[in-house]
Amino acid sequence: MKKIILLVAVIWMSTTIHSQKQQVFSIIPQPVSIVPGTGVFTLPSKISIITGKDKNLIKIQQLLSTQISSATGKQVINVAADKTASSKSISLFIVSDNTIAKEGYRLKVTTTGISLTANEPAGIFYGVQTLLQLFPKEIESKSAVRGNTNWAIPVVTIEDHPRFGWRGLMLDVSRHFFTVAQVKDYIDQMVKYKFNLLHLHLTDDQGWRLQIKSLPRLTEVGAWRVERTGTFGTLSKPQPGEKATYGGFYTQEDIKELVKYAADRYVNILPEIDVPGHNLAALASYPELSCTPGEYYVSPGDRFMIWPGGGQHFYGTLDNTICPANEYAYEFLDKVFTEVAQLFPFGYIHMGGDETARNFWEKSEQIKALMQKEKLKDLDEVQSYFVKRVEKIINSKGKKMIGWDEILDGGLAPNAAVMSWRGMKGGIEAAKQGHEVVMSPTDFAYIDYMQGDGVIEPPVYATLRLKKAYQFDPAPEGIDVSLVKGGQANLWTEQVYNMRHAQYMTWPRGFAIAEALWSPKAKRDPIAIGWNDFATRVEKHFERLDAAQVKYAPSMYDAIVEVSKKDTATIIVKLSTEIEGLSIHYSFDNSFPDNFYPAYREPLTMPRDAAAMKLITYRNNKPIGRMMVLPITELRKRAGIK
Repeated sequence: MKKIILLVAVIWMSTTIHSQKQQVFSIIPQPVSIVPGTGVFTLPSKISIITGKDKNLIKIQQLLSTQISSATGKQVINVAADKTASSKSISLFIVSDNTIAKEGYRLKVTTTGISLTANEPAGIFYGVQTLLQLFPKEIESKSAVRGNTNWAIPVVTIEDHPRFGWRGLMLDVSRHFFTVAQVKDYIDQMVKYKFNLLHLHLTDDQGWRLQIKSLPRLTEVGAWRVERTGTFGTLSKPQPGEKATYGGFYTQEDIKELVKYAADRYVNILPEIDVPGHNLAALASYPELSCTPGEYYVSPGDRFMIWPGGGQHFYGTLDNTICPANEYAYEFLDKVFTEVAQLFPFGYIHMGGDETARNFWEKSEQIKALMQKEKLKDLDEVQSYFVKRVEKIINSKGKKMIGWDEILDGGLAPNAAVMSWRGMKGGIEAAKQGHEVVMSPTDFAYIDYMQGDGVIEPPVYATLRLKKAYQFDPAPEGIDVSLVKGGQANLWTEQVYNMRHAQYMTWPRGFAIAEALWSPKAKRDPIAIGWNDFATRVEKHFERLDAAQVKYAPSMYDAIVEVSKKDTATIIVKLSTEIEGLSIHYSFDNSFPDNFYPAYREPLTMPRDAAAMKLITYRNNKPIGRMMVLPITELRKRAGIK
C-alpha cells in the first residue's frame, strides 16, 4: 500500500513539474522576470476590480473593466478602496517599494485573485497590458465572445520594468492623412506592447496637417492636393485647373483631443514640423518663404527630387526648401512653433532637418550674401546656421529641439537631441559630443520597408525582415548609454494609403522594436536562441491580432530567395526561411506547387527554358506561407544577367 501511495505521489509530482515546464508565457515584450506557479485563476461570473481613489488609477480601472466586460460578457464591478479587498478580484494599487523600478510593476496571479502593484500609475498601466496578455486570445475581441471560452489565467509572478524610457512609433500623417479616430486606434494598438511615444510627422511636401491659426493658408492650401493612386514617385503632377480634393488636417481642438487620449494611455505625442526641406506644402501656401521664385504646389507624389546615390547630396528639380537667408522664414517659424508648443505638452519638438536639396541654394544670391555676412564656408554650415536659429526659437517656447541626424552637418546646435536614422553613426557621434540620442536606424527600424520578397510585398525600395528588426539594439558598444533615451520605429506613408495597410506594415515588426526597447538585453542573447523564442511568441500574437481584427504581415512564413549566376546564362537559386520547421516546395513548369511537389534541399539550377519559378512553404503538411511567383525576367535581373 505504501508503495502504491509513493508511486502515485511521484507521478503527481512529475506531472506537476512537467506541466509547469510546459507552461509557455507568450508575452511581448518579454518581462524581466517570470516565475510560474501551479494552477489557474478563473474569472467568476461577476468580477471586481479594486483600486485606490487616485483619478489616474480609476481611468486604468475603467479601461480594464471595459476590455474584460466587452470580450467576456461578464459583469465587472469597479470598486474604489484604500486597500486590497476580497478574493476573486483584481486589485490595482500604488505602493512605496524601491525594488520596483520606474515604469515597472509587480503582477501576482494566484488561484484566488490577481494583485498588481507599482510605484506610479504608468507602472500599473503597463502591468495591465501584461495581464491582458495572460488572458486567452479572445480577450482582444471587440464584442462578447460566444461559446464556452475558458477564461483562465495561469498562476504566475511577474516583475518587470523597461530598459529605455523612449519607446516610440512614428506615424507619417502628411503623405497620407489619417483621421483622429484612426490615430486613436493606432495608439490603442501600440500601448498593448508598451510603446509610450507617438511621433507625428505633421508636415511634408505632400501635405501640412496642423492648423496654425496665425497662418491660415497652411491648411486652407497646404492641407490639400490633387488625388492620385499608384506608386509614389511616379505619379503625375497637378494639371492646369485641376482641383485639390485629397487631404485633411487636425484642428487645434483635434490635437487637444488626441493629446488627452494619448496621455490617458501614458503616451506622449512628439510633433514634427520638418524644415528647411520637405516643404512644398508650406511653399504652396506662402511662396515668399523661398529664395527661388516659381509656381509652387502641394505634391501628389510626383518625382521632383533626385537621389543620385554614392553619398552625393540630394537635388531637386523644384526647390522645396524654406530659405535660410530669408528673414521672413524665422518670423514664420516663430509663429508656427509658438502654437505647436502650446498644443503639445511633451518637452520636445522635432524640427526635421533631413534630406535638404542644396542645388538651388548654390545658385541663390541671397544664400551667397548670407554666407559672406556670417562667414559660412559651405552649405553644411548654411543649414547649421538655420538649425541653430530654429533651436533658439524652439527653446524660447520652453521646449527642447530634436532633429534627424543631418543636423550634425556643419556643427550641431548647442542643446539639440539627435534622432539617428542613417544607421547608428549619427547617434554615436552625437553621444560623443554629449548630446541626447534616439536611435531609429533604417537598417533595423524603418517599417515602411518591405517585409519580405518584392514579388509578393507592396513595392518599396528596400526590405527589412522581422528577424533583422529583432536584432535592433539602441545602445551599441562604445556609447554612453545614459545619453541614449531609447529608440523608435518609423512608418513613412508614401505607399500607405489607409490604416489597414499601416497595421500590416507595423505588425509584427513593431513587436521586435517593442522588445528591443523594453526587455533586458540579456533576454535576447544570444540572438539566435532569443529569435526562436521570439518567433514562437509572435505566432501566438498573430492569433491575438486576428481576434482584435488587426491586420499584420505573415512574411516570416515566406521563402527567402537568393539568386546568383553560374555563367552568362545559368541562374542558381538558393532558398531559406526566417523561422525553423518549414518546408519549401517549388515548381518550374508554371503549375502551382503544394506539399506533393519537390521540397527544397540544395541550391537549384533554373531550367534554361523555364518562364517562372513558383514557391510555397508548408508546416506539418499544411500551407503556411504565401504562393510566390518569380518570373524569369525577375530572376535574370537579380542574377545580373542581361
